[in-house]
Amino acid sequence: METAKERIDILIDAALYYSSIDDKLSDDQARLAKRIAMRVRIRLPYSIKQLFCRQCKEFIIPGKSSRIRLGRSNTKCIRISCYRCGHIYRKLISA
Repeated sequence: METAKERIDILIDAALYYSSIDDKLSDDQARLAKRIAMRVRIRLPYSIKQLFCRQCKEFIIPGKSSRIRLGRSNTKCIRISCYRCGHIYRKLISA
């Protein structure tokens, strides 16, 4: 179980590192990390879970394959737009 968590962390770090060099390699490593988590039945930490789109389940890199904006309305929120599927989801910011 601990080795699986370590392996997931290594794969996600490598995916973020290779995202600027090779997109396919980055996607494959992130997909493998998610598959290991599902096989061993480990919940991914929130910091890793937010790197996957909720609709198309693809690995998104902030600034490259997704857009992040702060809301300007009375309710403060962060809007994340996936460039691959166009899905927009919001996270509320507590004041």
